[in-house]
Amino acid sequence: MAAPAQRIAVLSDIHVTPGNENDRQLRLAVEEINRGGFDYVVLNGDHSNEGSDVELANVKSIMDGITAPLAVLPGNHEDTWSQSATKTFVDTWGNDRFLATVGPDSLVIVGINCGPYMKMGDGHVKQEDLHWLRAELKKAAAKGRRILSFNHYPLRENDLDNWREYVQLLQEFPVIGHINGHYHSWQEYRAGGIPAVMTRALDMRDGTYGYAIIEVTPDWVMVYNKNVGQDKPEPKFAFATTHTNKDVADHSEAWTSPEGYEVQKLWTDSASIFTRLGIDDERVYFGNSLGQARAIDKATGTEVWNIPTGASLFARPVPGAKDRVLVPTATGLLLVDRATGRVVKDVPSKEGPYVADGITDPATGHYLLGGYKRFERRRPDGRSVWTYDSLFNYCQAAPVLDGNDIFFGAWDTNLRCLDARTGRLRWVWNNGKTANMLGPGNVVPVVTPERVYTVAPDRYMTAIDRATGKTLWRDNSHRYRESLGRSADGTRVYAKTMDGELVAIDATAPGFKELWTLDMGLGYDHAPCIVAESDGVVYAGSRRGILTAVDPATPAVLWQLPIGVSEINGIDVDPATGDVYVSLIEGTIFKVHKNG
Repeated sequence: MAAPAQRIAVLSDIHVTPGNENDRQLRLAVEEINRGGFDYVVLNGDHSNEGSDVELANVKSIMDGITAPLAVLPGNHEDTWSQSATKTFVDTWGNDRFLATVGPDSLVIVGINCGPYMKMGDGHVKQEDLHWLRAELKKAAAKGRRILSFNHYPLRENDLDNWREYVQLLQEFPVIGHINGHYHSWQEYRAGGIPAVMTRALDMRDGTYGYAIIEVTPDWVMVYNKNVGQDKPEPKFAFATTHTNKDVADHSEAWTSPEGYEVQKLWTDSASIFTRLGIDDERVYFGNSLGQARAIDKATGTEVWNIPTGASLFARPVPGAKDRVLVPTATGLLLVDRATGRVVKDVPSKEGPYVADGITDPATGHYLLGGYKRFERRRPDGRSVWTYDSLFNYCQAAPVLDGNDIFFGAWDTNLRCLDARTGRLRWVWNNGKTANMLGPGNVVPVVTPERVYTVAPDRYMTAIDRATGKTLWRDNSHRYRESLGRSADGTRVYAKTMDGELVAIDATAPGFKELWTLDMGLGYDHAPCIVAESDGVVYAGSRRGILTAVDPATPAVLWQLPIGVSEINGIDVDPATGDVYVSLIEGTIFKVHKNG
């Protein structure tokens, strides 16, 4: 007698907003799944549209009606635009990964988060999750269990930046297949020989609503489409539980420092790094995905201190006056002693997490940074000077302080200028788009004596009158996004485009005047990494860990280094030495020193 199949219902890309049609159809799907006799149910990412606490709570209330065991993973809509900086998801479901045994103790299902995290980027599996996955799969394999893998993104180049490392790990164990969503379509593919299936969304373009059914027998994995209300499932794919692995290793040659430069890997973390870097005379400061705020010696790369904060960090620590560092966290602000890492003051936040990079006012030592629906000025001891609370979403990028003006964007479609002394609004500007995600929410503007320049995901560069906030010109001759910078003398604006170009604009001209465009050979690129100039060289980062150095006078690419596979978070220049520091999501920090 044949062994019974293990049956798993998979809901992916449900995109539920309270009260929308997907909300109603999800409730019908839950009722139907409860009648289906499933061994397990997997909710495989993109439960919401903006990752808000209200949306997640609503989905949780619906999925609490599932009677079978339930496993839940986040998708990019929970990770990229999270109101809580991804904390609410973990608080709601207990974790952002899972491992469970299904049926008669012979099948293990395992799922893992894959971002991207709080900004535009490729999918990425966190370093600590890869360590966890290897340890757990060793245990499962030792017990003779087969493994079915889940996540939201396909295991492919251009989808997951560290897909090779992920697939190589899965190849070490008896993984019979992989199931993902994300593209709202059915597709079968192979990931290093591992059979993989992309499943449907709750709502499809053909007007149907439904879910996937996975049946696992000793020899076969069968995948079905199930429309809500349809009598019988529709067979889609079937693959054998045995397969032959294929090589997915990266065979590119190792790089060396370019002539005239020293490029040094300063740090490799046990977790992922999502923050830019804070830099002072002695140390580099950053936060990681485990919620650890770290300081390392910038000369030797050795750790000076490490502070646990309890949740992933997305904003860089800010070195300030009186030997203090301000650490923005998911639950508030920590004022830390620079030398020892001792927490001097804890300022809890009731409003929401801090994910925005802050700065200090060199004249006063005050901290200036955005938060959730607010922007703040604080004294060196952490006390509030003023709070501007007329924002409608969170701040993310660093502000720009110039004289008595402070400029910053927020994810409410707006760019603002405040009086830096009082917090009074001088003006507010937006690009005319109503969608939050098309605004200048993650862009560090460029400020000159007369103008403010910004780019946004609406693919325009805009020049704004500094005094009035009025639009002077808008240009979409290139596909701009969120990557902007300026020359050291303030005469040029640099923008990295979605086509891997570096564009230079004349910041002294009253109208749009393009000086040059250089194709850096990056191809499609959406990394919101600032462009920075140091010692006459312009540096740009990519979504695939490529650091490019450009001579702006020629213009020409001086050199390119593939220092990693993941997105470069930021490019920060040491004001004392001119050295360039970059951090990558995969958990590494590099220092670039120009000789001579």
